[in-house]
Amino acid sequence: MIQSLFVVCVLTMIIHMFETLSYSLRLAGIRVNKLAVALSLTGIILLVSRTANLIQAPMTAKFIDYAKIEPTFDVLEYLRMILIAASIGTLFAILLSPTFARIWERVILKLQLAGSLPKMISSVTIGQLKNAKHYVRKPSFRISNFRYLGIPKRFIMLNILVTGIYSVGVLASLYAAHLVPELSTSASQASGLINGIATILLTIFIDPQIGLLTDKACQDEKYKEQIGRIYVMLMASRFVGTILAQFLLVPAAYFISEMVKIF
Repeated sequence: MIQSLFVVCVLTMIIHMFETLSYSLRLAGIRVNKLAVALSLTGIILLVSRTANLIQAPMTAKFIDYAKIEPTFDVLEYLRMILIAASIGTLFAILLSPTFARIWERVILKLQLAGSLPKMISSVTIGQLKNAKHYVRKPSFRISNFRYLGIPKRFIMLNILVTGIYSVGVLASLYAAHLVPELSTSASQASGLINGIATILLTIFIDPQIGLLTDKACQDEKYKEQIGRIYVMLMASRFVGTILAQFLLVPAAYFISEMVKIF
């Protein structure tokens, strides 16, 4: 089980790291005035993370199956370790965001010249990969830089909540399957009960606000200098959201278990 846990944790880190790095890709698009191209690449990045999620979920379900035949197996501890991996992946993304913002700028410009993603990938040389080290930037975050950015506190809190709910959705459904083994199939497929709430909040409150912030940065040169710090704050709120997921895991699992009993 330790080997499986390691693989699941690595995949979880990849998922959360790339989803968080999508903010730095948007920032790169704003800097080079190619936001549409950046958003298309964001879709590709999210596709990679979703694909990793498709692999991660069945492997995590193995822990639930193993707990059925081994009563001493602490499945909750394993699920909490997966959430820790989510926090680590998000933290890595925050630290790497200055570097990746520069790399994304180069990728966006090369994609524009190549005309398509396959042509761009095929044109990459070993020398260009070696030159990537020149884009490395040391993160430098000062609290004073984030005091007056004009972001509503409720928006940051909502982003924390939505991230926490999303982070815990699949894991809570699997733990619910462990709590009600007689309805394990129904419970394991009920992650939508949790993720549906997050999707509604994300679609109505968060995505439009991020779109407004991005559009303002594209039109206002002074605001363009602030948008990088705003994205860092949003990334930091995602990190806090993964911490919140630790506290949401058990209540969400009991919520799902009660719902599947009713339906």
